[in-house]
Amino acid sequence: MADIKYYDVILKPVVTEKSMNLMSDKKYTFLVHPESTKNMIADAVEKMFPGTKVVSVNTMNNVGKKKRRGMTVGKTAKTKKAIVKLSADSADIEIFAGL
Repeated sequence: MADIKYYDVILKPVVTEKSMNLMSDKKYTFLVHPESTKNMIADAVEKMFPGTKVVSVNTMNNVGKKKRRGMTVGKTAKTKKAIVKLSADSADIEIFAGL
């Protein structure tokens, strides 16, 4: 496994209608590095966003889909998504505040 630092774990937030509804329960959705573990994701969230306390992390692996363009066949990149649940007394994540 590659040497992944905490700032390489979280790639970007997922902004969808479903993820916005989960924010009321203090659950935040991120696209993460495909080789990251749940412990690495929890540590990265607590280090990158001060005042947060992670209770649980749920992850989903999405395999790359086959795509064709004429005779050329390829695959899209595989992704990993994480839903991070924060404790009730932890601070909110600020990047979602303006949405």
